[in-house]
Amino acid sequence: MFTLGHLTDPHLAIAARVPLTALAGKRLIGFINWRRNRRFQHDLITLGRIVAHLKATATDHVVVTGDFVNIALPVEYENLRVWLSSMGPHRDLTTIPGNHDVYVPGGLEMTQEACADTMQGDDGSKTFPLVKRRGPVAIVALNSGVPTRPFLATGLLGAKQVAALAGVLADLKRENLFRVVLIHHPPVSEIAAHKRLVDAADLLRVVASQGAELVLHGHNHVHELHWLPGPNGRIPSVGVSSASGAPGRARHPGAYNLYRISGEPDAWRCELESWGIGPDGKVGTVQKMMLLA
Repeated sequence: MFTLGHLTDPHLAIAARVPLTALAGKRLIGFINWRRNRRFQHDLITLGRIVAHLKATATDHVVVTGDFVNIALPVEYENLRVWLSSMGPHRDLTTIPGNHDVYVPGGLEMTQEACADTMQGDDGSKTFPLVKRRGPVAIVALNSGVPTRPFLATGLLGAKQVAALAGVLADLKRENLFRVVLIHHPPVSEIAAHKRLVDAADLLRVVASQGAELVLHGHNHVHELHWLPGPNGRIPSVGVSSASGAPGRARHPGAYNLYRISGEPDAWRCELESWGIGPDGKVGTVQKMMLLA
């Protein structure tokens, strides 16, 4: 059995004083939003408890589906670098960017530098899609984060990345691996248009044609499950709430998911366990369900 952990949207707090000279354009709007709203919705104590519980659980690999920072200030990426160093060996961790990590031009490069080899393929490539093979599992990492205008949080994969994904999924199918696709923006969502994945239809066409066993995402800060059409049946697309979601403030408080993967090609099994912070500040089971059997 292979156990995969999934965290998302930690939104590490802006701890340092921010000079006004650093707050131009979209960063200024984002900082105002952070001060007024977002800093109360994300709690470092909650994040610490969620991560501690995950680290105490036997996992073979952990993935984090983006939004590490808030307004892409250089100091935030230093915070990210320190946080990742506390997460354990980089070989056992895969990260992808979110829209906040690529908030402004240059954000992707700063994210990749801070995330180092957790955001590159086994071959050392930093070009998405990235591929990591761990036992029976292949992790396919996508980047939907792009700089956008103020008040937009849309995502975009782009034609080149979508076309490359089709080939990657086909190759991994021939290798008889359990394919896990990571993306920050959900492929299917009821969220407002200004937060959606713009080319979701293109992604869905590739998945429907080439297949995948599991799609994991973040962005919405809630527990959610959608079923995507695949060539041989439905494919689960799963999101989890922000790992730092503050109880009583966030719609769904801080949580992480575990996926217990077993079986073999054409007979895979995958059980989902969700663990989250309760009103008492302790981490407990949110739900368990069989996704593939």
